[in-house]
Amino acid sequence: MTPEAPRDILLHDVEVGGVRTDVAVRRGRIVAVQPGLVAGSADVNVVDGEGGALIPGLHDHHLHLLAAAAALSSVDLTGAGEAWPTRIQQAAPDASGWVRVVGHHDPGLDGLDRWMLDRVRDDVPVRVQHRGGALWSLNSKALRLLPPPTTAGEHIGVERDDTGKRTGRVWRRDDLIRKAGGSALPDLTSLQDRLRALGVTGVTDASPDLDPDALVHVSTSLSTGRSQLRLLLLSGKVPPGLGDWARVGPRKIVLNDHEMPDAQALRDAVTASHEEGRAVALHCVLRTSLVLALWALTSAGSMSKDRIEHGSVVPPELADWIADLGVRVVTQPVLMRDRGDDYLDTVDPHDRDHLYPYARLLARGVKIAPSSDAPYGDLDPWAAMRAGRDRLSANGRRIGADEGIPVRLMLRGFLSRPEDPGGFPRRVAVSEPADLCLLRAPLDEALAQCSADVVRATWVGGR
Repeated sequence: MTPEAPRDILLHDVEVGGVRTDVAVRRGRIVAVQPGLVAGSADVNVVDGEGGALIPGLHDHHLHLLAAAAALSSVDLTGAGEAWPTRIQQAAPDASGWVRVVGHHDPGLDGLDRWMLDRVRDDVPVRVQHRGGALWSLNSKALRLLPPPTTAGEHIGVERDDTGKRTGRVWRRDDLIRKAGGSALPDLTSLQDRLRALGVTGVTDASPDLDPDALVHVSTSLSTGRSQLRLLLLSGKVPPGLGDWARVGPRKIVLNDHEMPDAQALRDAVTASHEEGRAVALHCVLRTSLVLALWALTSAGSMSKDRIEHGSVVPPELADWIADLGVRVVTQPVLMRDRGDDYLDTVDPHDRDHLYPYARLLARGVKIAPSSDAPYGDLDPWAAMRAGRDRLSANGRRIGADEGIPVRLMLRGFLSRPEDPGGFPRRVAVSEPADLCLLRAPLDEALAQCSADVVRATWVGGR
């Protein structure tokens, strides 16, 4: 599908940089920012801004598009407590014939395996995703549909017990589940509509290893239709031919805290990516994985666009190391609200003061930007800004020793360029792409409210 040409737009009486003015858009770019502009023809779409702020569209610097879209139609165990089996038993299979479940976390079920799931439901294939996104638990019916082991042995990520039996626990292998028939590529339209309604005009897909079909699906979905979004990809292999809309960012490399990679192999992977001219985005959640990531970057030599993804635990000495390397951090403040109580109850006591230290990293000159990690975090960037400001768990407990960040400062992170998270914010200025978000109120008032309700309209390239 070829996208329709953008209409010329004239935005009357909008606040730009604290001043009420007019903004003209032609062929997808801003061509004038000054009071008293008039439409040149009847074909121009004239919008009365009513004094509302016009800002660049927000960019979510880390989410997972396919998983987020699939989660919209999945059974959600969030808050289910002891009623989780009932939710699975009552769920209707999706179009693929599977029951897809997300939001599993109950500590008593962290060992959820095929036999436990079989007792809940065994009539259809069932897969349950841990809320962190890395682990799937499958019942026996689903497990039998997975590809059999190769002549070289079991597939990486498919767990077996001491007797050699598959346990039903599968780590980071959506590709295998898709081959089993349980993961048709989801329609992204509803997700794109939701993102646009939140004021988001671009996303960075942080999935590490999308296959060619998934890459084409994502790129095509975001570059066409009524709710286009700018796209930056962190996938390891990105074939040519995706078009100009999808850009390639750093290569995502996952460091799992439960199963750390070999240090030399990690360093070699970083070196190989750098030799190809491509920076790396290293998935690090806890202190141990962050130390290994920083060692690998020190040993291989860092690039200016290298990224640390998450950085949930960053003590002062590691913040200094990050600053010395000149790498940036993309993090998820909203998880302090959604998971803060669990963090405070389970994290190493030595690390409780070092959870999500946004202000600490900024003070050391580190480029840092907020993101959602959807579907594993709330998609709403305004919720992330509130969480970064308040630093409170759902039960009102203070998270870490770091200071809260003003909403305006967090907004700067969402406005930073996709290829430069945490850098200078984009501006509403002549020659810039018309990736715009119109708010219902002046900026000071909108930031005081800090709610998605302030978003009135968005445009991507004038569309």
